[in-house]
Amino acid sequence: MAAKKNKGSNQHMRNLIAHANPKAVAAEQYRTIRTNIQFSAVDQEIQTIVVTSSGAGEGKSTTAANMAIVFAQAGKRTLLVDADMRKPTVHYTFSLINSRGLSNILTRQNRLEEVVEESGIEKLQVLTSGIIPPNPSELLDSRSMDQFIQQARESYDVVIFDAPPVLAVTDAQVLASRCDGTILVVRSRVADKEKAVKAKEQLLAVKTKILGVILNDKKVEAGDDYYYYYGE
Repeated sequence: MAAKKNKGSNQHMRNLIAHANPKAVAAEQYRTIRTNIQFSAVDQEIQTIVVTSSGAGEGKSTTAANMAIVFAQAGKRTLLVDADMRKPTVHYTFSLINSRGLSNILTRQNRLEEVVEESGIEKLQVLTSGIIPPNPSELLDSRSMDQFIQQARESYDVVIFDAPPVLAVTDAQVLASRCDGTILVVRSRVADKEKAVKAKEQLLAVKTKILGVILNDKKVEAGDDYYYYYGE
């Protein structure tokens, strides 16, 4: 099990509010999301979760990281996977070196236990994207991916995939079709309504279970009790 740490920039750690300031309102909202996910399926355990958005810049990676943290804080063995093999960012968030990761596993160069890394947070491990491959969609749609997901299910209580935006490439749909559920992140004042609806339709087309929609970065007005909306 690798445990490399990049001693360079740590600026992205500021985004991990669930770890840096667990008493903050936003951290509490992430815990609410965790609770809602746990209660979203009565007869099916939600173990593998895809986090995506309609477009870029809506906060899906920050959401995925903070969700992973609150699951780990609840005592769940949690794995955060950077499944955006086109524009990976998880290694920046946790100040890791992205020399090996998911792409290396899917091309059978490495095993999970050889490339998974400690996050610095108890019970949370991170799998970076690895070297950017020429064919991310094909890798995500491969038998190797099915085998990886099965191994991750056996090794962790919760596996969260940070996936590319739905409308940009097919990667998120491919991944969502293999997992237990999907979270769609929508950023206030950034997301286009029609594109958000189209993203939802594309996810439903692959028969994924949409666990909910997170409205991110909404301006708080006087009298507002919440700035996250959760629900389909």
